[in-house]
Amino acid sequence: MLANRVNFFTESVIREMTRLAYQYNAVNLAQGMPDFETPQELKDAACRAIQDGYNQYAITWGAPALRQAIAEKARRFNGIAADPDENITVCCGATECMMATLLALINPGDEVIVFQPFYENYGPDAQISGAKPVHVSLRAPDWSFDPDELRRAFSAKTKAIIINTPNNPTGHVFTRAELALIAELCQKHNAYAITDEIYEYIIYSDAPHISMATLPGMAERTITISGLSKTYSITGWRLGYCIAPREITNGIRKVHDFLTVGAPHPLQVAGALALSFEAKYFETVRADYRRRRKILCDYLSEAGFQFYEPEGAYYIMTDITPFGSKNDVEFVQWLVKEIGVAAVPGSSFYSPPELGRTQVRFMFAKKEETLHQAGERLLKVREKIERIA
Repeated sequence: MLANRVNFFTESVIREMTRLAYQYNAVNLAQGMPDFETPQELKDAACRAIQDGYNQYAITWGAPALRQAIAEKARRFNGIAADPDENITVCCGATECMMATLLALINPGDEVIVFQPFYENYGPDAQISGAKPVHVSLRAPDWSFDPDELRRAFSAKTKAIIINTPNNPTGHVFTRAELALIAELCQKHNAYAITDEIYEYIIYSDAPHISMATLPGMAERTITISGLSKTYSITGWRLGYCIAPREITNGIRKVHDFLTVGAPHPLQVAGALALSFEAKYFETVRADYRRRRKILCDYLSEAGFQFYEPEGAYYIMTDITPFGSKNDVEFVQWLVKEIGVAAVPGSSFYSPPELGRTQVRFMFAKKEETLHQAGERLLKVREKIERIA
């Protein structure tokens, strides 16, 4: 009865783990949604926008004030020159941005290079758009890639490559040298770079975030995707945006118009305020996440998990072989039921899934007290496993 395109992927494993967390009253370190408050100024601005009458459709590709704010933020933070009327499209989250971009760019049979482990949406996105994914490995422990493997992945059929930096699930921040090689190959093979930069403000070194579109020769072949959900703790607002050359923007807008029509108008009005926050806000976000990272890393290390400390984003990809486990799905189901902590099986980030069978992802976008609660539970993992054995 169903179309072939939906028979090759399951519903989100991440969202499934959230449901299990609710069912077993577990601490949810699976889905990347904070349990701390949105800035009060943003909540007030959203309520004010509703009261001020911004309750009907905005312009399909984004309220003018928000697109103008995105253009200014892109210039100031990313170093990207973007015209709000010609280069920017506001979508219902970065998730829709990626889907709209692929549908606008990809013809069935085109190849799209995807680094793995990858954010789980990229696989279904490629299949829905008709793309053939070609995977290139990010290799533990530091999650860098083999330049020769990447070179072999490019071909005459390559239409685009997806880069997620900082990366979910590994926390890898692509270096300038890595991005330069990708840029060189894109230009050589006339391919596009689609960059998911949603975690751009959450980097733990002093090095600045590097946007692919700023590299020589890449402005006209890069689609930059980002959004407000991670930086401002508003994952439920669903505000994402694409910055792209005019012709590609026109295609993205056509697809977006018939996918969702537009993102919520009053939240767009409030989002324009968010993008004008002073630098101190973003410095505080980074410092807060650095503390949270240390808390969870310390607990995971003491509990016996193996991992590489993430350079960005708010996830930790761990190796569970020290516990004698070679089945990530069984391990996370046991973890949520018996330990009271929800995580994500590593296999959901790989194709084929077997490549991630000894990996589990934890997230730390939580209050410090929540992380301590989860950590104390995780310290019991080895003891309970030894008891079972």
